[in-house]
Amino acid sequence: MVRIGVGERRARLGRRHLLGAGCQAADPVQAATAMVALHATDPATVHLSIAARVPGSDVAGTERALYDDRTLIRMLGMRRTVFVVPTPFAPVVQAACTDDIAVKQRKLLVKHLTEAGVADDVESSGRWLAAVEESTATALALRGSATAQELSADEPRLRTRLSMATGKTYAAQPYVTSRVLFQLAADGRIVRGRPMGTWLSGQHQWSPAADWLSGGLGDKPVAEEARVRLARAWLASFGPGTAADLQWWSGWTGGQTKKALVAVQAVAVDLDGQVGYVLPGDEAPEVPVEPWVAFLPALDPTPMGWKDRDWYLGTHKSKLFDTTGNIGPSIWCNGQIIGGWGQPESGEVRYQLLEDVGADSKSMVEAEAARWTTWLAGVRVTPRFRSPLEKQLSQS
Repeated sequence: MVRIGVGERRARLGRRHLLGAGCQAADPVQAATAMVALHATDPATVHLSIAARVPGSDVAGTERALYDDRTLIRMLGMRRTVFVVPTPFAPVVQAACTDDIAVKQRKLLVKHLTEAGVADDVESSGRWLAAVEESTATALALRGSATAQELSADEPRLRTRLSMATGKTYAAQPYVTSRVLFQLAADGRIVRGRPMGTWLSGQHQWSPAADWLSGGLGDKPVAEEARVRLARAWLASFGPGTAADLQWWSGWTGGQTKKALVAVQAVAVDLDGQVGYVLPGDEAPEVPVEPWVAFLPALDPTPMGWKDRDWYLGTHKSKLFDTTGNIGPSIWCNGQIIGGWGQPESGEVRYQLLEDVGADSKSMVEAEAARWTTWLAGVRVTPRFRSPLEKQLSQS
């Protein structure tokens, strides 16, 4: 097997993840395409991930792609996570990942409805859920777009409460509203539209998929073909990676991952003792790029692209990740993480380096911190999942 060492893996990031000078994207769609998908669990991440890769980009340009041109779409995807993907690629993600998620989540919701006493048995709960879904979808179609609160007024059954973790200290009785809307979205029937507030808001209006996009999400490939296409896209952007990396990133089973790698004719390579994979013909070294520095937001797709992160993260996991595996804001230099950043209430970008990178790289870091302070223009971004270092740097 061809050996691809840590140095080569890091070198690929500058060009393939559009972070090196002269390698960046022309627009938000190109940035999302290069990364396969942009994490959107935290709404700020989408804007910041694009700004890191598209010189001169701004919030208005990303919002235009999302809500006016609709060349990007926010949807549920890999690992039951919300992503922003190029609209033509949405049917692939839906068939490769989201359809399976929808089946599993429907079964779970029906179970919870039965446990809450909404119906006497699973079959009856299933019928109740189907009726509420149809009523909610009809109400949304009549309105054109609506918030969860507005739909709850139209369909009172959305205010039905579930009984979660009964008898535990963390027991709760949430409304079924978000679960029903989640299910409709997972089935590809409704989509998240504009946020209710600023670009930092996590509350969105909902719209019927067929109204948001002509023909809805479009024609889906069969699931096996979709998984092959998604695996090929991941390898092109994140390869080399191990089968465990791809399985973690996609949320697939081991069997699904293995079949997809076989179907794309992935080439096995030596990752310093581990077996990794690249696309056929992608074994050669990457064309070098000039030295680069990047400030990436929490949950950026670059650090969230692999399960095994030691080759770019080093010993800094405890400072940069929360306890559930979500990364905070990070600073990169030539393909490795060298520090983290945050914002106090005053809004400027503060940073801390965790590696000795030399005077030239440190000057690049200082310039990039100043650029981000200007770009954010006093807007303070507090990540949804906060890392220890980000919390420290954000203290006033």
